[in-house]
Amino acid sequence: MRQPRNYDAALRALTERARALKTKKVTQLGEVMIAVGAGELEPEIIAGMLLASLDQMTPAQQADWRARGEAFFRERRPRRAASAASKGAETGDQDPRPGPQG
Repeated sequence: MRQPRNYDAALRALTERARALKTKKVTQLGEVMIAVGAGELEPEIIAGMLLASLDQMTPAQQADWRARGEAFFRERRPRRAASAASKGAETGDQDPRPGPQG
C-alpha cells in the first residue's frame, strides 16, 4: 500500500525555496547597483531612472542594453583574475587562489 503524500511538507519546502530565491535576487540586484556605481545615488533617483527607461524601452534598445551589460560583466571578471595573477607573480607564488600567507 502506498504512503499518502505529505502536501503540507512539499508546500513548506516550495515556500522556503521561493523565499531563498527572492532573497538571492535582491542581494544580486544590490551587488549590481554597487558594481556599476549607482549605490551612491538616492533610491528615489534610481527608481525614477528605471521607470523612465521602462517607459521608453524598445526591443532594439533592450538588445543594446543587454549587450552593454554583458560586456560590463565580461570585462569585470578577467580584471580580478589578472589582478590575482599579477599579485602572485609579484610575490613569487604561481597559485592565484587565495590562501594562507606565510
